[in-house]
Amino acid sequence: MQLNDILTQGSVRHLPKVSSKKRLFCDLADIAQQVHGLEQPDAFTALQDREALGPTGVGGGVALPHARLSGLDRVHGVFLRLDQPLDFDSMDRKPVDLVFALFAPEGAGVAHLKALALVSRTLRDTGLCAKLRANVDPAILYTLLTESQASEAA
Repeated sequence: MQLNDILTQGSVRHLPKVSSKKRLFCDLADIAQQVHGLEQPDAFTALQDREALGPTGVGGGVALPHARLSGLDRVHGVFLRLDQPLDFDSMDRKPVDLVFALFAPEGAGVAHLKALALVSRTLRDTGLCAKLRANVDPAILYTLLTESQASEAA
């Protein structure tokens, strides 16, 4: 599995301002509906339900919200670069400005875990995160994400 298997150029966005985690989940669900055809209310509720189990802020200004939804045939991703970091109850208590959400089929145990591991590994690269933070153009953000993985594989 590679990032370009779960992420499309249209699912990479820059958001100047998000007022709350709830608003962020609404934006993620809206984008997932527009780009991947997911049902917005279902995606929003699934993100909220998963977050209620424990925060998905993994530290270093990165959050990996994720949810399982019925009716999906594969894992889909949405990446957001925020101008104003958002409190995410991260384990390091730092606000989040890089958000990579995953939407997986309900029964996709291994695929979901592989996607989470892939995204987590990719966004642990502090050099890549610095480049992502230095850019707002979604096409550049997409290229940075997908090429970073390609260069690791080489």
